Amino acid sequence: MSPNPDVPYRLEFSVEVPGTPDQVWDAIATATGMSAWFLPTDLDEHEGGSLHFAMGPDMGSDGRVTGWDPPRRLEYEEDWAALMGKDPAELSPLTSEFLVEARSGGTCVVRVTTSGFGVGADWEQEWWDTLGPGWLPSFDTLRAYLRHFAGQAATRMDVSASFPADEAALWTVVRDELGLTGAGAVVAANGATGSVEHVAERHAVVLLDAPVPGLLSVGVWPGEDGDALAIVRASWFSDDAPEHGRRAEPAWQAWLDALPVGSARLDR
Repeated sequence: MSPNPDVPYRLEFSVEVPGTPDQVWDAIATATGMSAWFLPTDLDEHEGGSLHFAMGPDMGSDGRVTGWDPPRRLEYEEDWAALMGKDPAELSPLTSEFLVEARSGGTCVVRVTTSGFGVGADWEQEWWDTLGPGWLPSFDTLRAYLRHFAGQAATRMDVSASFPADEAALWTVVRDELGLTGAGAVVAANGATGSVEHVAERHAVVLLDAPVPGLLSVGVWPGEDGDALAIVRASWFSDDAPEHGRRAEPAWQAWLDALPVGSARLDR
C-alpha cells in the first residue's frame, strides 16, 4: 500500500513588474495573459473553474481555480500525481498562489507561493530544486509583456532541440549565434530583427520589431541522460502574427537543429 503524502515542499519568490494591478491581474489570471508569457493556457476565469497548461503535443497539467479575488489574489491547484505519472496516494495537488501588491511609480509586486506534499522520495526534492530556476525566467518574459504588449493576445511558437552537451556549453553557442551580448544588443535571425530586453545566466528575452512585433524567449535547460535542451519561444502580437508564425516556426526549428554543438537529438 502506498504511503500517504506528508512531506512538505514549498517555493516562494517575489517579482516586481510594470503595470497597474488590473493590468498585472489580466496577465497572470486570464487565459489570454498567461498564454502570452507563460504557457498556452485554458482557464475558466472564476473560482472552481478548470485550468490546463499545455506543455507540449502530448503533455500538459490540469487543475482548478481554488481562489479568485481580482485583482489581488489567484490560487489554483494542479494534479501533481497525474503530471508525474505517480500514484495519487503519494502526492498531494500542487497549490500555487499569486498575490498582487501595488507599488508607487506604476509597478506591482507579485508574490508567488507553490506548495505540495510528497513522501520524501529523492526525485521529489530534485524536482522542487529545479522548479524555481525553471520557472523564474518566465517572469522576465512577463515583465517584457507588461511593458510592451499588456492586454494583447499572442500567437505562440515553441520549438526545442536536445544536444549531447552541458548547459553552459550549449548556452555559449546559442548566445553567440544570436548575439545575446547584453541589454540593447541588436538581434537579427531568421528574417526577424529586434533588441535584447534582458539577459540572465542561461536565458534571454528579445523584443522583436520586424517583420511582426513580439517577444522571443531563448533558454537552455537540463535535459535527460546528461543532455541539454535549447528552447525558443515566441509571442507575436499583430493581425499578421498567425500567418507569420506558420512560416517562422519551421525556420526556427531548423535553426535550432543546425546549432554547431555536435549531433542533435530532437525533443519535439
